[in-house]
Amino acid sequence: MLWKQRKDGEETPYTPLGPFKLRLPFIHYRFELPDYFQGLLMCAVDLAAIPLMVQYLGMPFEVALAVVILNGILYLTHHLLGDPVVPGWITPAIPLMILFVSQFPEGDERIYALIAFQLTLGIFSIFLGITGLASKVVGLVPNALKAGVILGAGFAAIISIFEVGGRFEMFPITISIACGFAFYLIFSKHFAKLKARGGAWRVLANLGIFPIIILSIIIAPLFGEAPWPTIEWGFSNPDFVTLFTEFTVFGLGFPPLMMFISSIPTVLATYIVLFGDVLQSKALVSEADEIRTDEKIDYNPNRAHLIFGGRNATMGIFGPDIVMCGPLWAAMQVVVIERYKDGKKAMHSLFGGSGSFRWGTNTGLLLLPIVSLVEPILGVALALTLLIQGYVSVRVGIMQAKSQRDLGIAGIIGAVLATKGATWAFVVGIILCLIIYGKDFFKGDEEKEEFEFEKIKNA
Repeated sequence: MLWKQRKDGEETPYTPLGPFKLRLPFIHYRFELPDYFQGLLMCAVDLAAIPLMVQYLGMPFEVALAVVILNGILYLTHHLLGDPVVPGWITPAIPLMILFVSQFPEGDERIYALIAFQLTLGIFSIFLGITGLASKVVGLVPNALKAGVILGAGFAAIISIFEVGGRFEMFPITISIACGFAFYLIFSKHFAKLKARGGAWRVLANLGIFPIIILSIIIAPLFGEAPWPTIEWGFSNPDFVTLFTEFTVFGLGFPPLMMFISSIPTVLATYIVLFGDVLQSKALVSEADEIRTDEKIDYNPNRAHLIFGGRNATMGIFGPDIVMCGPLWAAMQVVVIERYKDGKKAMHSLFGGSGSFRWGTNTGLLLLPIVSLVEPILGVALALTLLIQGYVSVRVGIMQAKSQRDLGIAGIIGAVLATKGATWAFVVGIILCLIIYGKDFFKGDEEKEEFEFEKIKNA
C-alpha cells in the first residue's frame, strides 16, 4: 500500500504516465467508504440527465441509461490520471446545448448536430491541453472577465431551477426543505461548531449529501410531489445495442462537414462556461491545499483539458451526451473538500475522496434497487446540485474580482451570460474591459480596492 508511505508535504504516490499521474485505489490512495456510500445514492444526479435525452434526442430510457453509464465510466479517468476533482457535466452550458440541438429536426439530423458539437469541443480542448495554451489562457483572461463568467454560471444554474416551468414548480416543498438542510450541513457556521464536537455530528457531516437524498425520497411522497419508489431487484438494463446502431457514428456514419462548421459558435460559447469550471477547480483545490499542508496537490489545467477533452471526443463517438463532459461537479467537489479539510484521519488524500465517490456513483448506476429508489426524485437531485453550484460559483466569482470596477463589470457579464448566453457575455465583457481599462485591458486593477463602505468605516 504505497499511500501509507506519503510524508507530510509530499504528493500522494503515483506512477508516471506521460503528462498523467496514474493512481489506483488501495495501492496509491486509501479507499474512502463515506464518499463511496454517498456516491451510491448521488448517482441520482447522473440519472437526472435521462429525462433531457428522452425529451430532446428521442432516446428510450434504456438507451439514455447506457449513455449515462458510459459517461460514468469516463468520470473515473480524472482521479485515476492525476486530476484531483470530482468531474461532472458542463451544467451551466446545458441551456446553450438544448438551444443548439433544437435548431435541427428531431431524428438523425439532431443526433448529427450533437455528435459534431461534442467531437469539436473535445478536439479543441485536447489541442489547448497538448499545446499548453490552457494554462496561458487561464492567466491571460482579465480578472473581471473571469469573475463574470463564473458569476454568470452561478446565475444560470439558479435561474434554471426557479424559472417558469422549472423544477421548483414541480417540487417546491421538497426542494425547499432538502436544499435548506443541505446548505445548513455544508456551509453554516452553526453546524461547523457542532461538527467540531465530534460524535454523531461528525458522522452526519462525513455523510455529505447522502442523508439529504434519503430525506428527499421520504418528503416528496409525503407532500404529494412524487410517488413512493417501487423497488426493483437485480441489475439495471442499459441498451447499448440500440445506442450504437441508432444514435452513434457506427449506425449513422459521421456528420457532414457543415455540421462541424455550424457547431463552432456554440463550441466557443460553451468553452467560455467550461473555462469558468476550470477556474473553479483551481480555486477550490487551492483553498483546500492551504488547509491540508500534509498533502501537496498538483492541479494542472493542461492535464485537465486533455482528460475532459478526451471524454467529450470519446462520448461523441460512442454515446453523444446532451449534458456534455465537464471538468468539475462543483456541488460534490465542495462536499468532498469540506470533509477533506477535517484532516488526514477523515480523508487521507483528496484523490481518495473524489475517486471513491465516483466509484460509488458507478456502482449505483448498475444496481436496479438504487436506480428504482431514486428515480422519483431525480428532479430534486438535479436542483440540489445546481443550487449548490450556484452558491459556489457566486462565491468564487466574486473572489476573482480585484476591485470595485472588476466586480461591476463581472455583474453585468454574469447577468448577460444568464439571460443572453455566453457569446453575448464574452462580447460585452471585452467591450467593457476595453472601455474601462484601455491599455491595461489584461492587467485591470492589479491590487484589491477597499469598497466604499469600508473606506467610510475606516475613516
